Amino acid sequence: MSVLDLKRLGLTIAMALTAVNIWTGGPLLAVWVGSRAQGFGNPTMGAVVLVIVVLIAISVGLAMLLARLGAIYDEMTGRTPTVRAHSPWLRSMRGERVKYPDQEVSISALDRIMVVMVVLVVLLFEFWFFFLSPSPI
Repeated sequence: MSVLDLKRLGLTIAMALTAVNIWTGGPLLAVWVGSRAQGFGNPTMGAVVLVIVVLIAISVGLAMLLARLGAIYDEMTGRTPTVRAHSPWLRSMRGERVKYPDQEVSISALDRIMVVMVVLVVLLFEFWFFFLSPSPI
């Protein structure tokens, strides 16, 4: 393996870990911070608001980090965005799409990682729900 391959592998691992922490580490850290602020006794609104604020801050920070890692990976592999991405909610309902005949549509490594993470989380939730959940169905 070359040094470039090792860097790409490291960035892929960093993107995967960041994506996993959006689902797991961020919420757990927010709840932990709220539990430290709460102390003993029943939950207070202050602790709940603190958990929400910390969760929002961590989620936004991890999303920004993930976007930056994806951009670095794209720069390293030579993949440059040549076509402006159109958000689905801004597209025409008539099915009109901007077509660029000389441009090839490709999926980035970040897109693949995010799809794999979402599918993995859904499968793990279904496994928990059907096999490990204490409530009877």
